[in-house]
Amino acid sequence: ANRITTVSPTYAAEIATHEFGCGLDGVIRGRGHDVSGILNGVDGDIWDPAKDSGLVARYSNEDLSGKPRCKKALQSEVGLATQPDAPLFGVVSRLTSQKGLDLVLSALPGLLRDGAQLFVQGTGEPVLEAAFLGASRAHPGQVAVRIGYDEALAHRVIAGCDSILVPSRFEPCGLTQLYGLRYGTLPLVRRVGGLADTVVDASEDAVRTDRATGFSFEAATPAALEGALRRAVEAYRQPQRWRQLMLRAMAQDFSWGGAASGYMALYETTLRGARG
Repeated sequence: ANRITTVSPTYAAEIATHEFGCGLDGVIRGRGHDVSGILNGVDGDIWDPAKDSGLVARYSNEDLSGKPRCKKALQSEVGLATQPDAPLFGVVSRLTSQKGLDLVLSALPGLLRDGAQLFVQGTGEPVLEAAFLGASRAHPGQVAVRIGYDEALAHRVIAGCDSILVPSRFEPCGLTQLYGLRYGTLPLVRRVGGLADTVVDASEDAVRTDRATGFSFEAATPAALEGALRRAVEAYRQPQRWRQLMLRAMAQDFSWGGAASGYMALYETTLRGARG
């Protein structure tokens, strides 16, 4: 191939390492600048809280009043206590260790002690499915689970939750965090692949300069995830800070227009090089 692309700049660099290269890292390193990453986009006509007909209330960054109604409706639908002041974390994912869902299980006791709620939608490894179902039985009103995938429900989850969890061990790009940004549902992610390229951690400096759009952590360990969850709960308890983060998140543009422009520029450069 004249050029090699993957779906995020960070992942393009990661696959040149032993950890993420799966045995091809030497080949990737040998291609040098022929390898690049262009972020995926989202369909703004389908994923838009201001137009989403599947929501009990629509909302936008100009009028957020519909989002609390979406949260209450989701809590009621899935069997969580309808507590507006309880931070609600969501998972919409394949339930696999690659997606870091075992880390969520390990961090769950601390999250519940902080008064938060968790809703999980997905299907995957039987051990993880059983563990999440067990957690929902052990903590009724605080944990709820739906095994299986339902796209209409996924829209309601992303609109109704306060934060969406994407703690992947590796993630070429990821779309769930992009949906979360668009819906003002702050992503909490591991800083790998496209997650690192699309979510700005709410550090004190990033909040002060109005760049923060979510929360991230480094190591794939329960302790690292617990730390990020604790910071998210603390931020949620500060309504003005949380609103600032939501508005900055919703202002991000990860439409296909940007991705298409990136591909067109790459193709044109490649064609010129081949002709030369």
